Amino acid sequence: MKLKNIVFLVCLNFLSASLFAQRDNEELVKWDAYYKLTWADYKGTPKKEGNTAASTSTYLVINYNIRSSDMSYTIKSFFSKTKSWGLHKTDYILSHEQGHFDIAEVYARILHKKMKEYKFNRKTYEKDLDKIYQEVIDDKSEMQNAYDRETRHSINKEKQAEWLKIIEKLLEEYEDYADY
Repeated sequence: MKLKNIVFLVCLNFLSASLFAQRDNEELVKWDAYYKLTWADYKGTPKKEGNTAASTSTYLVINYNIRSSDMSYTIKSFFSKTKSWGLHKTDYILSHEQGHFDIAEVYARILHKKMKEYKFNRKTYEKDLDKIYQEVIDDKSEMQNAYDRETRHSINKEKQAEWLKIIEKLLEEYEDYADY
């Protein structure tokens, strides 16, 4: 029986994907509809990058196992307490940062949807799965960047309110894929 595990990592504010290698001392929070981030979750050392008020780091992880003619997988969406930080800790900025974590969850669900739709092909699965993952990650990065650009990192309060509604609707739209 051939077993293959592949795990991918995506960090907000980083454009590259790499193999997931959680450090032993890294604290993670799994996305949960009933849990909202607090400033106590932001334990990272602030980086003075321009006028950045806070930074949210997330992981989108997929593990898949290949056995003879089928495939199984698990997906997880995490927030890194260790790598996330805040300089200006207001409820308003925290809601913007929660939006980033929620966008990561939207794309975890989209990845789950695409994986459910995938027809396993023993000869091409590695290439196929890499393509699916990369498309999801590219779309996720594009949405994260649009969120920050359009809200001006939460400064535009009207756009911020619009975006939070968009994110909420996307979470509802992909609710059927929250069972990953």
